[in-house]
Amino acid sequence: MTTLGASNLTLADWAKRLDPTGKTAAIVEMLGQTNEILPDMLWQEGNLPTGHRTTVRATLPTVAWRLLNQGIAPSKSTTAQIDEGCAMLEAWSEVDKDLALLNGNTDSFRLSEAQSFLEAMNQEMADTLFYGNVGTAPEEFNGFATRYAVQAGSVYTENMIDGASATATNSSVWLVCWSPQTVFGIFPKGSPAGLVHENLGLETVETTAGISGNRMRAFRDHFQWKCGLAVRDWRYVVRICNIDIPTLIANSTPADLTNLMIKATHRVPTLNGVRPVCYMNRTCFQQLDIQRRDDVVSGGGLTYSNVDGVITPTFRGIPVRKVDKLVENEAHVA
Repeated sequence: MTTLGASNLTLADWAKRLDPTGKTAAIVEMLGQTNEILPDMLWQEGNLPTGHRTTVRATLPTVAWRLLNQGIAPSKSTTAQIDEGCAMLEAWSEVDKDLALLNGNTDSFRLSEAQSFLEAMNQEMADTLFYGNVGTAPEEFNGFATRYAVQAGSVYTENMIDGASATATNSSVWLVCWSPQTVFGIFPKGSPAGLVHENLGLETVETTAGISGNRMRAFRDHFQWKCGLAVRDWRYVVRICNIDIPTLIANSTPADLTNLMIKATHRVPTLNGVRPVCYMNRTCFQQLDIQRRDDVVSGGGLTYSNVDGVITPTFRGIPVRKVDKLVENEAHVA
């Protein structure tokens, strides 16, 4: 048996979206999240149809002091190339024509539904930026946590800072230094940048409810985001892992976020020429706010500053952002 309304709006859904006057209601987006990493990202068109290829210096040439009448051996540097892939995030919205026309404001009704798709895609994008893994989900791209996954045995481990928790109830704080030479978002060569919405208007579609192969007239919308993540220089991303969430909530000997974030700022080669930003979830942000109060009282370096006309918490001049998609059940990172 096929469940009616599993992927299409029903009459019951329509009735729940009207206010007492019969107009489309302003919906309270209780499922909305705060993922402030998305507005921060720099974007660059990839140099490949499927992503971006980065050439990095792998080794330096050998140099030597020379005595008169003695020569030195010639040498050279070497380079390596890294291909970053893009992924396609897509969604379809199909609304029965007669359902959309019921309240006489078709555009408002469709916009109300489209907004939920935009929020869902933003949340999925934020989640993949950190936890995407082509090893377990080939349709995704590798996120930060997949790249900075171990504290030993990887080139990235120099930029891993241990929050000292051995449990599986952890979260991470990230320092990302955005720039065209370090870290940025990518979209395939020749394709449009950003989330693309196509209003396909009224079309005849095949229904999934009832008898397979039936047709109906429906308003159709297509959403697509071709995107990826390029980490050209791994030294400009720092992960503070193994931050125990229960101790933060209890405020009982919690991780010293201020101390850990100071360490993170010293792991990157320089903060000049890049746009550094710290990312954490609400629990970490709350504890940082508590620690900030103590730091401010004692003359520490954590204050509220005005960034682009918005009062933004900063750490030593680095903006601190909330990302709800940073989970609180990360496994221990060894």
